Amino acid sequence: MDAIRDVLDDARAREVMLSADEAAQMAASHMASEQASSIKVVYNLTGTILHTNLGRAILAEEAVEAADKVMRNAIALEYDITGGGRGERDDIVRDLLCRLTGAEDATLVNNNAAAVLLTLNTLAAGRSVIVSRGELIEIGGAFRMPDIMASAGAKLVEVGTTNRTHYRDYENAINAETGALLKVHTSNYRIEGFTKSVSANDLSTLAAEHNIPLVDDLGSGTLIGLSQFGLPDEPTVSKALSAGADLVTFSGDKLLGGPQAGFIVGRRDLIANINKNPMKRAMRVDKIRLAAIEATLRLYQDPERLIARLPTYRALSRNIDDIKACAGRLAPKVAAYLGAQFSVEVGACESQVGSGAAPTATLPSVGFVIRPACRQHEGQALQGLADALRSLPAPVIGRIKSQAFVLDLRCLEDEAGFLANLEQFTTKDGGVGRGAGPA
Repeated sequence: MDAIRDVLDDARAREVMLSADEAAQMAASHMASEQASSIKVVYNLTGTILHTNLGRAILAEEAVEAADKVMRNAIALEYDITGGGRGERDDIVRDLLCRLTGAEDATLVNNNAAAVLLTLNTLAAGRSVIVSRGELIEIGGAFRMPDIMASAGAKLVEVGTTNRTHYRDYENAINAETGALLKVHTSNYRIEGFTKSVSANDLSTLAAEHNIPLVDDLGSGTLIGLSQFGLPDEPTVSKALSAGADLVTFSGDKLLGGPQAGFIVGRRDLIANINKNPMKRAMRVDKIRLAAIEATLRLYQDPERLIARLPTYRALSRNIDDIKACAGRLAPKVAAYLGAQFSVEVGACESQVGSGAAPTATLPSVGFVIRPACRQHEGQALQGLADALRSLPAPVIGRIKSQAFVLDLRCLEDEAGFLANLEQFTTKDGGVGRGAGPA
């Protein structure tokens, strides 16, 4: 009834006469649309591998299978099979995290912002936390480090300037109220030129002298070096711990290549205190994500096969010749689907990691450079193309750059599915853009 009323109200507003059959068909279409899932699977051809707005890391098949298994069955989540009593859910991944990072102990929560929040609330609620002014980052959605610290009940003490912070700045700021020193990896921006920062190694020495814990927030975090992909190395978790950090926090759904999570690794006594914090329960990870996290971490135990099995690193390491060959195979068919109103050329483009990792580095890639055949209303035509591609059953997401619509093929693996999806391409006015389609 609601669907029929909506159809009739719309017809009256547009002063359109409908037959009973037409109204019924429109109501049925309206109901089908209302019942469709709000979650849309998309083709990420933006050139940003870990796109925050598109769900970041794609999970490995092993992680998908593990999540599916626990969704379908009861599991020993907080149950000790050996003793028959209550267990601890973090035990599922604790040993793995310790082996892979070299940490004494480990725990996890639902994302890295929660990891930082919980850590600072445990160590420094009502006390001060010293951090360089150049490391007071803002992450996606306008969430800022000072706001997270305030929510944790810690008092922010800024030292140094935006571009230069010295050892003495930290040293002079320490007093009886200091609860922790905080080092934040500026993963989503770079300050270059006349700069100075204090290494984690030096900060750990200072922290130890004053019996104050040093927390190193790596943000995206990684367990392996990125230089093998032609990117500047991000600090690995094991190196951060080796440099003397008492606790290290990092994400699970960025460079780690797993589901959303926040990890805290480091000193056993500090982890024990964090786990006693009542806030920990509000931030805990459910069985589905735990299963996917465990499966993802286990892939790192087999480094020689990691790149082939983990989609994030598969995309990062994809050979430029392989991408170029993909573009060559698809270009004629894509051009036929889009029709004569657009030209489709194979061209060079640049991919990036995304999610704040290696923000100034790019990877050479290849994609489609699409331009309107008529340049008179170029901007309008490009926007119409972007709108039409987003309206496909599986929206195709690219980017407009230099008066062209660019589709970076680095992350495209399902070529057949991509072409089948393009069969539904229509222009903004409802006309089919592809004509007869490809031969």
